[in-house]
Amino acid sequence: MELALILPPWPNERWKLALQLGVTHAVTTLPFHVAGGHQASNPPGVPQPVVPHDVPPPEYRPWDFMPLLLMVQRFREAGITVSVIEASPPMHRARLGLDGRDEEIEWVITLIRNMGKLGIPVWCWNWMAVINWARTSTTTPTRGGALVTSYDHELMERAGPTVYGEIPAERLWQNLEYFLKAVVPVAEEAGVQLALHPDDPPVPSLRGIARILITPEALQRALDLYPSPAHGLTFCQGTISTMGVDVPHWIRHFGRQNKVHFVHFRDVRGGPTQFVETFHDDGQTDMYEAMKAYYEIHFQGVMRPDHAPTMEGEPNTEPGYMMLGRLFAIGYMKGLREAVLKTAAASVS
Repeated sequence: MELALILPPWPNERWKLALQLGVTHAVTTLPFHVAGGHQASNPPGVPQPVVPHDVPPPEYRPWDFMPLLLMVQRFREAGITVSVIEASPPMHRARLGLDGRDEEIEWVITLIRNMGKLGIPVWCWNWMAVINWARTSTTTPTRGGALVTSYDHELMERAGPTVYGEIPAERLWQNLEYFLKAVVPVAEEAGVQLALHPDDPPVPSLRGIARILITPEALQRALDLYPSPAHGLTFCQGTISTMGVDVPHWIRHFGRQNKVHFVHFRDVRGGPTQFVETFHDDGQTDMYEAMKAYYEIHFQGVMRPDHAPTMEGEPNTEPGYMMLGRLFAIGYMKGLREAVLKTAAASVS
């Protein structure tokens, strides 16, 4: 079990902070070529274009071999291993089953094959159509005035349907099966683990767009669509917790099947339709029991802190992803891991 941080594809102070923390595994995005070396992203909850205006030209597609190779080498030469890619080529046509989905699937296949060539073991992906993770506030005060993201479904629904209208759940299930049949065999051949992220927030519909991966049972259904050692989960503790279930129980459930390929270690207070993010030691989940469950299932992948509060002195320009809260989280996670390992060793002796 290794701890990791999400780091940008180009070196900055966060790379050095990670190394100073003793973190040598990176979760990173695709190296989109934009000004300043940073990929712009929509705020949480804003619909994504089905035909993205920023798809790179054929001569620079960040999922091709050379951009990925150069990125991996940058990390390697800094003493950091790229363990997870947590980004994708455009996939909304694939999710919605529109014309052009096969081209998008080919882009994904290219990414997976190149990850295999470069020894990047895990791809974190999701099946949230049109709207990715959603929040209705990025400035909710928490302990000591730190800022967290929060969600109120009634507020979100006031926006009304998106321009894509009503998208039924069964359409997304059918398109997911089509996608898996095309992609999982490639991942098996490439030696890459696919880590499917649950829908965040886990509500049945978001502005008319169905959300299908909103319960542990639904995640199991997705895994059963195409059984394979390569097809597993990003176990996002915060999202699972908002489902109102016992998080350690479900770690063990999926872990016994070897389906936990990657972990987002975070916590919340609340349920699917109304919740707030928290400091990692201040939520509704027993985080020690969660860490203990990963030990019990012999989890061998990486876990990273996710959605940490913005702390004093930080600008909150990347809500959930500023650095100070994640530094706290890594220390907390290291402490939990050490406690679990020493307790287990003591019980054996």
